[in-house]
Amino acid sequence: MSTPRISLVIPAYNEEHFLPRLLDTVDAARTRFRSGADAIEVIVADNGSTDRTAAIAVERKCRVVVVEPRNIAAVRNGGAAAARGEILAFVDADMRIHVETFNAIDTAIGSGRFVAGATGVWLERWSLGLILTWMVMVPMVIVMKMDTGVVFCRRADFESVGGYQPRHHFGEDVQFLLDLRRLGRQRGQSLTRLRPVKAIASTRKFDEHGDWHYFTEMFRLGTQLLRGRVEQDEFVKKYWYFSGHRKPPKHGE
Repeated sequence: MSTPRISLVIPAYNEEHFLPRLLDTVDAARTRFRSGADAIEVIVADNGSTDRTAAIAVERKCRVVVVEPRNIAAVRNGGAAAARGEILAFVDADMRIHVETFNAIDTAIGSGRFVAGATGVWLERWSLGLILTWMVMVPMVIVMKMDTGVVFCRRADFESVGGYQPRHHFGEDVQFLLDLRRLGRQRGQSLTRLRPVKAIASTRKFDEHGDWHYFTEMFRLGTQLLRGRVEQDEFVKKYWYFSGHRKPPKHGE
């Protein structure tokens, strides 16, 4: 088989409700890719789902790899280990991608100017709490020159930095981009933000914890960090690993 240009890795745990709508947008973006749909490989890294996540992925012609450790960094790494593409891209199962995503990634990496990057995101709904949360986060994104959404880099560079660090139960995506930025500086390369092709992010954490929870729960996380690792891990497991698997809202909700 020919080597894919881009491998898209989707970490997933019980995502039967969100995964189909992501894959709809992935299929549309593959169709628009200038090198052809077959140049895009889609891998679902199944983290021991107990629903139809893996079955849906197979039905949609994705490659499925099973990754057992309940750790998001390990799941991303497991998907990357099975990937064959020259470029690795990562997106969460509850997102939706822009139709020109793969073209934009190919252009950015092909330019040689960037070591890695991300598309950034729009939220699927807005409220006063979400707007204020957005306003708090955006300055940090601009200052650090890194973003979320579809994150991408060359396979060789992923391997050079050791991928995502499993010791981080959260924030592993930030550390990953920091490691890549450090690598890129040695070659005169930087990170990039592909803002014209922002992904659409689910607000399910806000749906579950409330639109203002970043101003309450994140404060609690800070106190947990001060109190010790055990308390921190319990909070992290509850917030990042054992919540948010509700059905996506219907259009207009």
